[in-house]
Amino acid sequence: MPILNVKVSAKKSPELTRQISELLLDLTTRILRKKREVTAIAIDYVDHDSWVIAGKPLSEHRKNSFYFDIKITDETNTKDEKALYIKEAFAGFARILGDLHEESYIYVQDVRAASYGYGGYTQEYRYHH
Repeated sequence: MPILNVKVSAKKSPELTRQISELLLDLTTRILRKKREVTAIAIDYVDHDSWVIAGKPLSEHRKNSFYFDIKITDETNTKDEKALYIKEAFAGFARILGDLHEESYIYVQDVRAASYGYGGYTQEYRYHH
């Protein structure tokens, strides 16, 4: 817990996957205080011609972009923590990808503990047991 779903406008490579996962693991454990050992990351790579912003593909913008969402248990992080997480994630992707389009998004989803879990147990159950 948590899980991150990532889309990045780049060619798939083991090195890029490593850089992205290291960035997100660092930020998620350091800022949001989530356990590294139960953090999952799924990364999808999207061709620049298939990523469209304002009606034009990224290949025409000559920019890179990313999107990711992270699901965390509601009421476990403050607004300031989430704001810092978003700021540092954007800066980290800018370092990794370069030429980053401003229309790159991060969505921190606060999910109810009774509706979210892993290993067959909700976070609500884990809290009480």
